[in-house]
Amino acid sequence: MTHSAQSITRFTRFSHHALRWLPVLATLAMAAAPGTADAAGRLGAYNGTWTTVFATTRGNCSSGYSVPFTVNGNRVSSAGGGRVSGSINRGGAVAVQVSVGASRASGGGRLAGNSGAGSWSGIITGDRCSGTWQATRS
Repeated sequence: MTHSAQSITRFTRFSHHALRWLPVLATLAMAAAPGTADAAGRLGAYNGTWTTVFATTRGNCSSGYSVPFTVNGNRVSSAGGGRVSGSINRGGAVAVQVSVGASRASGGGRLAGNSGAGSWSGIITGDRCSGTWQATRS
């Protein structure tokens, strides 16, 4: 048998063995990697309107400001009361930027279920301040 004929014979034997394992490998790959519907479901777990109340822990800014925001998929946007933009990941970690008039702040934290919490910092009516925030989904 020539060298090329031996190579073809080996390849044919290998291909038959590999094909027997193909359904098993495909099943394992599907179990290990989440499908698109599953991934979209986890992102959608935070969808809705959230009300955030800000508390000041450092600086001369009043506490109790409330800003509503909307989560849709991995995007955070304003639901009225100022400009809100940001993102949220599948684990609930959120990063946002908020501006109301001349005041601007950025913050981060985590949403879980129907509540969330985190910290913020920014310039509110000319004063540099920072603090915490708490959110609830309506």
